Amino acid sequence: MSKLSKILEAASETRALRIGQGIINEVPDLFKEQFPGRSAIIVADTTTYRVAGDEVFKLLKNAGINQEEPFIYPAEELYAEYTYIDQLTSALQKHDAIPVAVGSGTINDLTKLASHLKGRRYMCVATAASMDGYTAFGSSITAKGAKQTFDCPAPLACLADINIIRNAPKEMTASGYADLFAKVTAGADWILADALGVEAIDKQAWSIIQDGLHDTLSDPQGIAEGDIKAISGLTEGLMLGGFAMQRAKSSRPASGAEHQFSHLWNMEHLLNNEESISHGFQVSIGTLAILALYEQVIKTPLNNLDIDACCRLWPSPEQSDAQAIQLFAGTSFPSIGLQETRAKYLSPGELAAQLTLLKRNWDEIRRRLSNQIVTYSEARKRLQIVGAPTEPEEIGMTRSRLRETFIRAQYIRRRFTVLDFAVRTGYLNQWLDEIFSQRGSIWEI
Repeated sequence: MSKLSKILEAASETRALRIGQGIINEVPDLFKEQFPGRSAIIVADTTTYRVAGDEVFKLLKNAGINQEEPFIYPAEELYAEYTYIDQLTSALQKHDAIPVAVGSGTINDLTKLASHLKGRRYMCVATAASMDGYTAFGSSITAKGAKQTFDCPAPLACLADINIIRNAPKEMTASGYADLFAKVTAGADWILADALGVEAIDKQAWSIIQDGLHDTLSDPQGIAEGDIKAISGLTEGLMLGGFAMQRAKSSRPASGAEHQFSHLWNMEHLLNNEESISHGFQVSIGTLAILALYEQVIKTPLNNLDIDACCRLWPSPEQSDAQAIQLFAGTSFPSIGLQETRAKYLSPGELAAQLTLLKRNWDEIRRRLSNQIVTYSEARKRLQIVGAPTEPEEIGMTRSRLRETFIRAQYIRRRFTVLDFAVRTGYLNQWLDEIFSQRGSIWEI
């Protein structure tokens, strides 16, 4: 039995996944198998409808499956924002047809949440290996100015035709490769959280995403050239990321500090030459930044950490609240820092206990981290090969703003990451100086 077959047997939400060359004509059989007797409605944008939606519509029609008129968003400036959820739910409430999402990240997230809100499951037909959200629990949507993950089940069925996916725009494939690479740093963050007693590793979820991850990332040239084996591996790897999130009922297996960078930039409406930046391209820079930070972490002798000094410098609850309020004053999300930092605030006594655990086990923690991460230089080389950005300026980001992101991103999520680790050990500014300020550093300012 293949790994995917075993995972499907254990999956809580997705019951069928087909990945292969030239399998688009299997859509009707898959639909009938999972939604017997139901009618369908295709959800796409103008681009994805042209790429695959029209063919899916004809295949379903020829198979005798009743359909509502396709729901097609205009492709220009479409993004995962709650206004588009409202549009789709308004359309779905007129009938009980099963949505068939034809597209990639945005279409899938919109369809996933809208379907859930109308009390029905859905199916997706992937058009690009651009992100890991196809089979993921939850939908990442911007609401009230903040990027949020809404609880909702993954698709009941998903189909990925490699012939369609390998012909997607190269930047979409590069985006997917970067999103898969982020599982390296997400895994490192989970190792830290596990080792310090914050959040234990779910062994099954870890195995789903981490087993074979480094091998899948090892052929960036094949990815760039559209090699069938490499693209199939990338597509499967991204799907496995979604299954890991299904298992954990959380994005923890696939999302760490590097994704917090991306979420913050979305909330701040970061643009590059007045254009939006893909999630994967944001994550590419975020992943490199966090790998650079991990290199500083690993070479620091934290078994000599002065715990008393860390506790003396630790802010009181009132000071922590004031910092959080000040940091996001004047933004469209002024209370998020207060909300999230309160949720993970430690008393000085709790901090001391956590840092004592760190000191006692530092050699083993460092070993686990060293085995998990890829060096900054190696990651940069591979991301360049696939065409993902490797310099902050490539996504419209100054180096000063990137440095500031290390500080601000820690405030927008309660999830424990290396950013919290850097703050709690008191090393954040020193490590950032190594990355940004000294001659010969990675991003000299």
